[in-house]
Amino acid sequence: MCVNYHSPTREQFGTLGAFSELPADWRWPEEVWKDYTAPIVRRGQDGSPMACLASYGMVPRRHIPPGVKPFDTMNARAESLGERRSFAPAWRRLQLCAVPMSWFYEPCYESGRAVRHAIGMLDDSLFYVAGLWREWSESDGSLASSFTQITINADDHPLMSRMHKPDDEKRSLVVVRPEELDDWLACRDVETARSFLRHYPAARMKDWAAPQTVVKKAPAPSPNLSLF
Repeated sequence: MCVNYHSPTREQFGTLGAFSELPADWRWPEEVWKDYTAPIVRRGQDGSPMACLASYGMVPRRHIPPGVKPFDTMNARAESLGERRSFAPAWRRLQLCAVPMSWFYEPCYESGRAVRHAIGMLDDSLFYVAGLWREWSESDGSLASSFTQITINADDHPLMSRMHKPDDEKRSLVVVRPEELDDWLACRDVETARSFLRHYPAARMKDWAAPQTVVKKAPAPSPNLSLF
């Protein structure tokens, strides 16, 4: 399962329509981890793609009730989207989003030990990963957004089947084809939405060893992440 990824820079976002103009006060880290704030795109009230900031993980740690063991919601399995309490309401409401990335990270054990690999597009282009979003009421009365990424089984994918421990189920993020982005965000039928949850061609992807160099830090409190 993907638990961190490399987000595009402000300059790179100029090539993506929904992000062509970004508020000057928007900030996000290059490497995104659980509860970090990062850009996503979703459907606005007028039906057009809308950029916003959201925290990574459908249920932010600050919203896990006291006494409940912390749990992760950074990835949502496509097979159980309609069943998991953390994801089912957003899935049924078709609160679909797309997460822009330069690449994402997975462990590869082909050397006999875990080596972090980066996975991106063969031509180094930016891409979007399918996800879900929701809103939270914060203690100060504001609304904040959060998101999760959707994953599918990757046992038969030539590239993604090489990742993770040998005996673990192989999983992959759902990369949205560029020509299907608008249709994914605007989808109004659950079964049609499921038709988008398929693999991206391995021949158009690449991977490379990418040892961790960025120190993971606790994210700063961010009470209001939904800026539009």
